[in-house]
Amino acid sequence: MRILGIDPGTSLIGYGIIESSKSGWKALEFDKFETLKNLSSKDRVLGIYTFFDKLIKKFKPERLSIERLFFFKNNKTVMGVSEIRGVLLLVAAKNGIEIDEFTPLEVKQAVSSYGRADKKQVQQMVKLILGLDKEPRPDDVADALALAICSANTLRY
Repeated sequence: MRILGIDPGTSLIGYGIIESSKSGWKALEFDKFETLKNLSSKDRVLGIYTFFDKLIKKFKPERLSIERLFFFKNNKTVMGVSEIRGVLLLVAAKNGIEIDEFTPLEVKQAVSSYGRADKKQVQQMVKLILGLDKEPRPDDVADALALAICSANTLRY
C-alpha cells in the first residue's frame, strides 16, 4: 500500500510517499513544495492543487495522511493553514483516496513512542524507520513522512 503524508503550511508543504508491506516501509519520494509568499490566494491554492494532483496521479497512493488541526497559537496562521488543508483534502477526495487525520501527539507517539518528542527526535526516528541515508529536511518533510508512518501503523497487516 502507498501512503502520501502531508504536513500542510501556508507557503511550505512537506510531503512524503511511503510504501507499506508486510516486510516494512520504504520511502518512495519526499520533498517540500513551496509557493512564493507574495502569491494571491487564488494562485497559491491553484498551484498547490495542481502539484498534488500530478503527484497523486504519478504515485497512485491509496491513502493520504494529514495533520489534524486542533490548536494554534496564532489565529492568522490557523486560517491560512486551514485553507491549504482544505485544498489538499479536496485533491485527495477528487482522486478517490482515503484520508487519515492525526494530531501531532499521535504522530510523535507512532514514530518515537513519546508524544512530546522534539523535531530532531522525529527526524532521527523517521531516518531509522525508513532506512534513509540522512535525516529528512526540513522538519516539514520529516513530519510528512512521520504522518505516513503513523497511517501505516494503524493499518498493519
